[in-house]
Amino acid sequence: MATPTRWTPFTSLARFDPFIDIDDMLRGMARRTGYQRDVENALELRLDINEDDNRYLVKVDMPGVKKEDIDISIDGNQVTLQADLSRERTQESGREIYSERCSGQACRSFTLPAQLDPTAASASYDGGVLTLILPKKADADSRHLAVT
Repeated sequence: MATPTRWTPFTSLARFDPFIDIDDMLRGMARRTGYQRDVENALELRLDINEDDNRYLVKVDMPGVKKEDIDISIDGNQVTLQADLSRERTQESGREIYSERCSGQACRSFTLPAQLDPTAASASYDGGVLTLILPKKADADSRHLAVT
């Protein structure tokens, strides 16, 4: 025979957490400015990195960016990507109700395990995808030590 459960007024209060969704609630109540909207929808540079014995192959999604607005720098084994995205605002009449398209600058840096040869590196941009070929630097000073 099952024992009946008793209702107590404190059971529901034990599960109550007033701070769990307060950020979402306040964000929904506040009127967002254009700057806040641009920061929240900032351009994300998502990338894939593949490696073989001699080089790294990096593919970066950069939709809506012109290739003239992409800056790539290589320092040792660190690669930094910067992109300027300028959105054309063509509002002929009425008002903008909602927009997720942003403008501004995106930056992404990552470090690879091996030193890179910046003089032999190459970059191409096609269909919103940046492709980097980053050869590894041949380092004559490296060697393996035997433990005696």
